[in-house]
Amino acid sequence: MTTGRLLLVDDDLDHLHLLRLRLEREGFAISTASSAREALSRVPTAQPQLVITDLRMEEMDGLRLLDALQRQHPALPVLIITAHGTIPDAVEAMQRGAFGFVTKPVDKAELLSKIERAIETYGGEQSPAPGDDIPLITHSDRMQTLLADARLAAESNVPVLIQGPTGSGKELLARYVHQQSPRANGPWVTLNCTAIPHDLLESELFGHVKGAFTGASQDREGLIRAASGGTLFLDEIGDMPLALQAKMLRVLEERQVRPLGATASHSVDLRLVTATHRNLTQAIADGHFREDLYYRLNVVSLELPALADRREDIPLLVHHFLEQTAASNGKKRVYAPEAMELLVRAPWPGNVRQLRNMVERNVALSTAPVIPASQVLDALSENERGSDLPSYDEARDAFTRDYLIQLLKLTGGNVSQAARYAQRNRTDFYKLLSRHGIGKHQF
Repeated sequence: MTTGRLLLVDDDLDHLHLLRLRLEREGFAISTASSAREALSRVPTAQPQLVITDLRMEEMDGLRLLDALQRQHPALPVLIITAHGTIPDAVEAMQRGAFGFVTKPVDKAELLSKIERAIETYGGEQSPAPGDDIPLITHSDRMQTLLADARLAAESNVPVLIQGPTGSGKELLARYVHQQSPRANGPWVTLNCTAIPHDLLESELFGHVKGAFTGASQDREGLIRAASGGTLFLDEIGDMPLALQAKMLRVLEERQVRPLGATASHSVDLRLVTATHRNLTQAIADGHFREDLYYRLNVVSLELPALADRREDIPLLVHHFLEQTAASNGKKRVYAPEAMELLVRAPWPGNVRQLRNMVERNVALSTAPVIPASQVLDALSENERGSDLPSYDEARDAFTRDYLIQLLKLTGGNVSQAARYAQRNRTDFYKLLSRHGIGKHQF
């Protein structure tokens, strides 16, 4: 059984006390609030991984609390406790982004199952790393250690080499190093070594004087000099030509740069941060990268994990991207719990970049406030779904079965009432029950 930090919210103090005792016996760390407003003030200090709130409360009910938590702590899952007669409100809560709901009297096994599922799916919430709007958002221990190392490295002037798979956020981490350094107010200059043809890369970095080569109609400063006083970030340094690697080594050792065609050198004061997805040790062995340059660049090494190795960060990143898309196009969306589970479990070979593209696609093609699991499955290719993901039919059947069971629990086995809530006729509803092996006598 998963354990974690829970915040319980109920203005019925007796029920609140009873629920607290039951969950503390299961090993959970419990915080309580007797009103929605108190709950909002407790979240920053209690840092819960899940909020469990009663639906009916005076002054500010569970739905309004859900809305406030969606705005202030969008990655924090909320579980609603509701009475039998308020199922339309419970359904509305699900449509507005609640993780799920349980009914009174609360069934212990069902409650523990939903708590475990919520914590395993969402994991909890942490604040973004300091900086501007860069999404170094994490509660992964591995990422927290990496960011702590980055902050320490930022205090000095030594070169930093960032390694990690494509799409994992290497430029974001490089910018974070710059922002945390004494050079934060200086220039931030970037160049992707694969984006410039090799024959132009030297001129782009070192600059040139007028007439240095055909087409050099005026002097050009070059990015190395432009970064003086700040940070120069060279992405995909592993693709830099060998001849240019030797010249970069001299810049690092002499702190001077000579433009193409010039006779004089210029002093430069810059911090060099580089990144690559390549294995530079293997590149050295293959004769594609200079060993002496590698040791000059690799004074501090930071390695970004693949997204699949920090799955606990996926809900946080998803909510960040949802907020970004809402700000740009006005479409405010949330993922259904089943859809979020699919996102958490997918392999993500393209890492954070691929996840962001997925969210943007889902939002663009969505027609309802809640993005369903079917839309996520449709967007994932067979390879991306992974062997541990259910098929579309399996995911749909699991959702339908769970939905039918919840309806019959809410109605005490009254099929006619459950069918009305589901907006299906009684005959069709009986067929659904039969198809999924559910008998009304169970309830």
